[in-house]
Parts: sequence; C-alpha cells; structure tokens
Amino acid sequence: MSGWNRLALFDCDGTLVDSQHSIVEAMRRAFEGAKLAPPDRAAILAIVGLSLPHAMARLLPGTDADYHEHMAERYKAAFRAMRQEACVAEPLYEGIADLIAALDADGWMLGVATGKSDRGLQLCLATHGLTGRFVTLQTADRHPSKPHPSMALQAMADAGAAPETTVMIGDTSYDMEMAVNAGLRGIGVPWGYHRPEELIAAGAHAVAMDMDDLARHIAAS
Repeated sequence: MSGWNRLALFDCDGTLVDSQHSIVEAMRRAFEGAKLAPPDRAAILAIVGLSLPHAMARLLPGTDADYHEHMAERYKAAFRAMRQEACVAEPLYEGIADLIAALDADGWMLGVATGKSDRGLQLCLATHGLTGRFVTLQTADRHPSKPHPSMALQAMADAGAAPETTVMIGDTSYDMEMAVNAGLRGIGVPWGYHRPEELIAAGAHAVAMDMDDLARHIAAS
C-alpha cells in the first residue's frame, strides 16, 4: 500500500447533509407540474442516491427513457426555483464538519461521489464552506448512476488512491453496492435513507451508529 494516498469518499444527500425536505418538495413540484400525483415521501426517499433519470424510472414504471429525462429536467427546474425562493434546506448533519476537518488534518484525501449535479453539489458545499476540503468531486453529470463503480474509480484516480486505501461512506444500499463494485470497503451510516440491515445486505463492512463510531471505522480502514 506504500505510495498510495488514503481516500475517504463520501456520499452527499443523507450522509453529509440532511436534504430530505428539499428533495421531497422538489419532487412534489416536478410531478404536480406534469399533472401527475406525487409519490409518497417514503417512495421518494427510497430513490435518493440514484441519478435522476434512474430515480424517475423507479418512480414511474412503465414509462420510457425520454420521459424519465423529461421528469429529471422538471425536478432540476423545481430545485432551481426553490433556490431562488431561498427555501432549499440542506443542513450538515451534526459532527460532519468536525469529522471532515479531523480527517483532513490526519492526511486523508477527501472526496464526494453523489447523485447530485455538479451545480447542486458545488452550491451545497459552498454554503457550508467545505469546497476546499475535497480533492475530487464526482457527480451524476459525468458518470453512470450508482451502483456503477465509475464515480469511485475516477475519485481514486484523482486522489492517487487505491481500492485498499479507500473507504466509501454512505447512507444507501446504492453507495455500498458501488463500493463493492469498485473493490472498496463501504461504511454505512444510519442517519440517511436506508436502514442498517439494508446497508449490510448491500455489502457494507460496517454501519457506524454515530459520528464517533464513524471516525473509528474510518481510522481502522
């Protein structure tokens, strides 16, 4: 492992930030704007982490790929409108800022792999003063949807890391499956959108029950 950097690769929604209210509201606006009944909250939160067209395919079975793209654009437009209205809420989970600072100080390379767009991720990180902490930012704009390993593979290339020196931290089965597909260790967190048993079933090496526990698991990776 000598010569390889250590990389802690984080999901964003449900892992770094609690964005569920904004996601549900933007999805409601997108569906109502298309004269469709919005999915219920649980159905919406179950697809967080997927790229938008894949999420729409789950929410709108029986419709075609062009319509999934159309609805993805409606969702993006709804989210942009909410930002203009200053009603997007994406607070950091308590303890995340301290954890990121501690990992940075300890020499870890830090990255994000998310179903967000480039613009959405940049705005989110800038809001919390975190942009400069991350050496690699991978989004749905440039990669296949999780659980495809593309985002993780590019993040490792950017950071000079190897699978054995990289850990993926996420709240969904899609994150853990991506880690497995890329040959990484995955650490699940239970404060997001999938249950601990789902994370373990998807291949998580461990589920950290709080921030201190997460720090211990990362340090042991």
